[in-house]
Amino acid sequence: MHPIRKQRLLIVIFVVLFSSAAVGLVTYALRGNINLFFPPAEVAQGKAPIGKPIRVGGMVREGSVQRSDDSLEVRFVITDFEADVPAVYVGILPDLFGEGQGAVASGVLNEEGVLMASEVLAKHDENYMPPEVTDALEKSGYDHKGNAK
Repeated sequence: MHPIRKQRLLIVIFVVLFSSAAVGLVTYALRGNINLFFPPAEVAQGKAPIGKPIRVGGMVREGSVQRSDDSLEVRFVITDFEADVPAVYVGILPDLFGEGQGAVASGVLNEEGVLMASEVLAKHDENYMPPEVTDALEKSGYDHKGNAK
C-alpha cells in the first residue's frame, strides 16, 4: 500500500473511532436526564418505572391535600379520573397549586406506588394546562377542568 493512502486510511479510522466515542459518551450522559411523562392510569397499570425520574400529571383530587403540622411535607393525590397516584412533596408549593387544579409532579416512584416528588408545577391560569395532562384527561373522558364530557 502506498504510504499516502496508508496515512489517509489511518486518519479516516481515527476520525471514525473518535466520532463514535464522542457520540457514545454524549448518549450515555443524556440517558440519565430523560424524564418521561405518565398519566395516573399508566402508573396504576405498572407502566411507569420504579426508582427512575418520571413526571405524573393530572388534577389534584378534591380533599386529598394533607399538610404536615411540623414540616413542609405535603401529601396529595394526582388523578386523571381513571386512576389515582399518591404523591409526597417536601417544600413550598406553587401559589396556584390547589385541589381541583391541574398539576404536574416530577419525582421518583417508590415500591408502594407513591410518587416522591422533587418538583411540583401548577397550571398558571384557568385556561392553560400542559398538553400531556390535557391528553390524559381527554382519554379518560374529562375536560381540562375535570368535568365529565
